[in-house]
Amino acid sequence: MTDTTTRKRARSGGGAARRAERGAVSFETARFITRNIPDYEVLGEEALDIIEANAETILEEVGVNFVNNPGALQRWRDAGADVKGERVHIPRGLARKLCATAPSQFTQHARNPERNVEVGGRNLVLAPIYGPPFVRDTAGGRRYATMADFEKFVKLGYMSKWLHHSGGTVCEPTDIAVNKRHLDMLRAHMTLSDKPFMGSVTDPDRARDSVEMCGILFGKDFVAQNTVMTSLININSPLTFDDVMMGALEVYAEAGQACIISPFIVGGAMAPVSIAGTLTQVLAEVLAGVAYSQLVRPGAPVIFGAFVSSIDMNSGAPTFGTPEASHITYGAGQLARRLGLPFRSAGSFCGSKLPDAQAAYETANSLNMGLLSGVNFMLHSCGWLEGGLVASFEKFVMDADQLGTLHQLARGIDMSEDAQAMDAIREVGPGGHYLGCAHTQANFKTAFWKSELLDYKPFETWEDEGARDTQALAAARVEKLMATYQAPALDPAIAEALDAYVAQKKAAEPDAFM
Repeated sequence: MTDTTTRKRARSGGGAARRAERGAVSFETARFITRNIPDYEVLGEEALDIIEANAETILEEVGVNFVNNPGALQRWRDAGADVKGERVHIPRGLARKLCATAPSQFTQHARNPERNVEVGGRNLVLAPIYGPPFVRDTAGGRRYATMADFEKFVKLGYMSKWLHHSGGTVCEPTDIAVNKRHLDMLRAHMTLSDKPFMGSVTDPDRARDSVEMCGILFGKDFVAQNTVMTSLININSPLTFDDVMMGALEVYAEAGQACIISPFIVGGAMAPVSIAGTLTQVLAEVLAGVAYSQLVRPGAPVIFGAFVSSIDMNSGAPTFGTPEASHITYGAGQLARRLGLPFRSAGSFCGSKLPDAQAAYETANSLNMGLLSGVNFMLHSCGWLEGGLVASFEKFVMDADQLGTLHQLARGIDMSEDAQAMDAIREVGPGGHYLGCAHTQANFKTAFWKSELLDYKPFETWEDEGARDTQALAAARVEKLMATYQAPALDPAIAEALDAYVAQKKAAEPDAFM
């Protein structure tokens, strides 16, 4: 189905839909990044060959567990694996052969076709934080997240120029029952934003709900033929695939929806302390997970994931922005490219409790690592605090602002005739200045990336305006964005159908908070 067909379908609600579309405000979103700079590679050919050979040895000799999932074990038996209890031993080369049917690049469709994203190749798609049970802002401090907080993050993500994706569980709304909150979260992504989003993975039935709600939003035929969700499937490292995550993977793969197959690695706890050992385990787990997705449905879109942190050996807490995490991420990017799969890693990672200097240092290291390692889908790209336990409103807009630097860096260096600036150099000559020359006047508006948050004013002006630090500036920006938010246009008939689906599903079972 073409984008033109999608637009016609979106307007099918008649006059009310067209009036809503004309009256809505559409916020500018930059196109997903396409890198014009090289990837940073830390491993040579010999090292990559060793890691790949060792990963195959792990799959064959050590094996991987598929727990509480007889159907998965049978699929592996039928494919030629040696299954002993719940341990699957995958013959050398089998997983890699199965992975070959996964696409190297795919389109995730948004309900606004102008916001579709291409995942893979030289592209980088930026999505916000995922999963924290707590939120923090300057007004209320650290507290459990609510649905109102969730909706606020979705609105901020929609209005953020440099974010391409609405994400998934941007925070856990703890005021809604566990078995029902996915319905409200999905409806928020679908109605408060028109960017692409993620589905629920906390239960296979919730994954099915996600597919059905997308059928309402996009049309069932469109969903059957296109990827409209990218969802996160974590591996219980080391080497364990549980029935909940695999059940969700099975639902999405069967429906042709994309999954991030992502080991959850804290070096020294879930993987060896050495970089080479961790990369070997990451590759083995991804090979097994991606191969299984292709057993469910050959050609199902998947992403090679690598969530990586090291561990503080004194406290046991995860650490971020470290050299070791960078080395692993760079190496994992090389392995993903050799496997021919899109790559997910990096983010606005930090261990700090506040959006302070520690947060800034660690986040900057993590974001730049992601850009240079060839990441194609960056979850957690803004809002992360306290090792991922907290989603911060101030840090969300701070990080989202800095994502603009990734766009600018990825452009590379313009070597056009205009950029060579020879006329400007001749015009100014020795001892002059460039402020008033023709080249500057023609290019000054777009020559430099400009922050929409940071303060570059003279000291006296800064002091007169309250001597605000970056967190205070970010709090003011959150207020400004929320005051100007307007929902994107949506056919009223589709909105009503989503509301009815959510109401029916919620009424069908009692609340459960476990």
